[in-house]
Amino acid sequence: MNPMRALSIDKITVHIGTGESGERLTTAEKLLQTISKQKPVRAKAKKTIPTFSIKKHEPIGCKVTLRGNNAVDFFKTALKIVENRLNESQFDTSGNFSFGIEEHTDFPGMKYDPSIGIFGMDVSVALKRAGYRISKRKIEFHKIPNTHRLTKEDAISFVKEKYGAEVV
Repeated sequence: MNPMRALSIDKITVHIGTGESGERLTTAEKLLQTISKQKPVRAKAKKTIPTFSIKKHEPIGCKVTLRGNNAVDFFKTALKIVENRLNESQFDTSGNFSFGIEEHTDFPGMKYDPSIGIFGMDVSVALKRAGYRISKRKIEFHKIPNTHRLTKEDAISFVKEKYGAEVV
């Protein structure tokens, strides 16, 4: 197989939305830092929603971006939590996919604590091929040709073959 056609995980973004700032958000940040072994950043509200008492630019969640070996290790753990099962509808046309984890207590070493409660999280996985850097660089910027772009089918076959996931 051509090494330029090989797929790999570019990054994984893990997001916990609390819907409010304060102690609950701080607890979610500590939890995410424990699970991912990286410091999370706060996600701010894009607009004001009075019915939920959310103001624009108020922190309402936290997220962390994992790359390299950390991303691969986290993905293997997260895939076991969802029982190696993903839906075809979770994949987009550019080969990226997302899934949710309902409870943080499903991670190894995490126990339920009534003072913390239960947090769910969203896991978004971005895949890439070698050579995708040409679309990001400043000098000699180029578009990625259609023959080199990822498709939904490429992403599904990659997850099935490399990680043994079942796509329903």
